[in-house]
Amino acid sequence: MTDCIFCKIAAGEIPATVVYEDDRVVAFDDLSPQMPVHTLIIPKEHHDNIGDDIPDDLMGYLFNTVKKVAELKGIASSGYRVIVNTGDDAQQSVHHIHVHVLGGAPMNSGSPAL
Repeated sequence: MTDCIFCKIAAGEIPATVVYEDDRVVAFDDLSPQMPVHTLIIPKEHHDNIGDDIPDDLMGYLFNTVKKVAELKGIASSGYRVIVNTGDDAQQSVHHIHVHVLGGAPMNSGSPAL
C-alpha cells in the first residue's frame, strides 16, 4: 500500500528507531510510548489486521520475533505484555498488522489497555 505509514517505515522511507530488522519483519519503538518499553513489530508485507489472510508461517514468525525484541529491550526476564489491536472498535490506529511489546515497569490495573 502506497499510503501506509508502516509500509513506508518497513521500506526505509520514513525514519524510525529500529530495534530489530530482518527480511520479513521490522521492530521499532513507538512514537507515543505507553510504558518505558513500547516497541512495535510489523511484517514488511502489508496485511491490514490479524483477520486478514496472513500466511501461517508469517504469523508465526511475527510472534516468534516478540522474544527477540523482549531480549533486545532487556525485559525478557522481568515480563512484558503483548497486544494486537484489530479494527476500529479495538482502536487500531494504523491498519497494518502490528504487535505491541510493552514492559520496563510493573503493570497494574491502572496500566493502559491498548
